Amino acid sequence: MLRKELHEQNRLSWNEATLTRNSHKADQAKFFREGGSTLFQEEIELLGDIHELSLVHLQCNYGRDTLSLAQLGARATGVDISDTAIDLARKLSEESGTPATFHCMDVYDWLEEASTNAQRYDVAFSSYGFIFWLSDIKTWARGVASILKPGGRFVMVELHPFMMTLDEHWNRSLPYFFGNQVMSWADKAGPGGSGDDEMLIPSDEVSVDPQTPRFYEFHWGIGEVITALLDAGLAIMSLKEYPYFNGDNLWFKETRQLPGRRMTSPEGMPNLPLMYSVVAEKTGRQL
Repeated sequence: MLRKELHEQNRLSWNEATLTRNSHKADQAKFFREGGSTLFQEEIELLGDIHELSLVHLQCNYGRDTLSLAQLGARATGVDISDTAIDLARKLSEESGTPATFHCMDVYDWLEEASTNAQRYDVAFSSYGFIFWLSDIKTWARGVASILKPGGRFVMVELHPFMMTLDEHWNRSLPYFFGNQVMSWADKAGPGGSGDDEMLIPSDEVSVDPQTPRFYEFHWGIGEVITALLDAGLAIMSLKEYPYFNGDNLWFKETRQLPGRRMTSPEGMPNLPLMYSVVAEKTGRQL
């Protein structure tokens, strides 16, 4: 079931978090003008050659990965619910001279509008911390399938849902299967920060106070994600799990860093599933 009122609360919270996260950034336009890229090797390999392909980056935040995809030759479009993030993305595109189109919309509204207007893409892409903002995984998957061309691909790289069950000391603290529950928490630094006042509550008991920005997360297991994509008519071409996650360590007190800005469990701890990727293709089956 779509929870648009919680999406709106997340938009307000993301607007605040985006400003906080960008307050210390260096000259990002210069970074892109000099050929910089924020993509990791996993995304590049999973996407393959995207030169001259139409690509939509769903839940793009402030567009750094979108612009990196554009630099690989894609005709890139970014979509995000945060108007602050999209304003920054458009500014970064203009100042860096990297062409891309950005839309500020709830991803569900954009998917519906794009499908109705017969907009079709060669590739749809999402990555790192997008899945738990989706309140209805089945509606999302149908929307993704609807905007792909025949033979088009959906590529995603995401934090493993098992990782999300762990606290900062690598102890199990949350369930893997959330059922009809929502994680609610407040943190001005945004997701992955220190967090405070965390609550796991039944989704039908969530009440929204617009005066107190909070984040609301919807956790989905890998089985739920894959089943939703299959039910939407997409063929799963690849499913991979990784014993590390890419990027900065925002979760754990202690990690072991591997080459390529990969983070894994500390020395002496068994490896764990910390990231996964999916490649799905639109086949001839129509729903």
